[in-house]
Amino acid sequence: MRETFPVVVNGVQRDLIKFEVAPGVTIAIVNILGDVELVQAASTALAARLLPLQPEVLVTAEAKSIPLVYQLAIDLNLPYVVLRKSYKTYMGDALRADSVSITTNATQTLFLDEKDRALIAGKRVVLIDDVISTGSTLEAMERVVTLATAQIVARSAIFTEGNDPAQWQHVIALSNLPVWISE
Repeated sequence: MRETFPVVVNGVQRDLIKFEVAPGVTIAIVNILGDVELVQAASTALAARLLPLQPEVLVTAEAKSIPLVYQLAIDLNLPYVVLRKSYKTYMGDALRADSVSITTNATQTLFLDEKDRALIAGKRVVLIDDVISTGSTLEAMERVVTLATAQIVARSAIFTEGNDPAQWQHVIALSNLPVWISE
C-alpha cells in the first residue's frame, strides 16, 4: 500500500497518494476527475474568493481541472473556456503556447480556438487549475489569454505545490502541498 498525505478542502477530507514523479522527488497526487464531493467543496470555497474580483470568463487547461472550472462556472454563473492540448481544424485561427508539466515531464501545447478567442477578448478572466506545481501551465495560459487581449484578474487553484508557499502568494488557492525531496 502506498503512503498517503491527508488534506481537507472546505470540510472534505482526502488521503492523497504520494508518488515519485522524478528520482528523489515525491508529490501528493491530486486527481479530481470523478470526485464530485471534492470538486463542489473546492468550488464553493474558491467562488467566494473570486466573486469580489468580478470575473467575466473562467479559463482552464485540458483536462484534469475541467470538473472544477465547470462547477465554478455554475457557482459564479459565468462562461468558461478550456485551452486544448491538441489542434483540431474546427478550431480555426487558434492561438498557442507551450508548457512543461511536472506530471508528464513533456512539452505540451495549449490552444485557444477562434470561437473562444472572441469570447475572452477584452474580458476579465480568471485562470483556473487544480494544482499549480511549477507554474509552467499557468504561464502558458497567461501567454495565450494575453495574446487574445483578455485581462487576467486572478490565478486560482485548489492547491499550490512546493516547499516555499510564498512563491504562490499571487495565486488564490485553498492550500499548499509539500514536495518531498530525498537524497
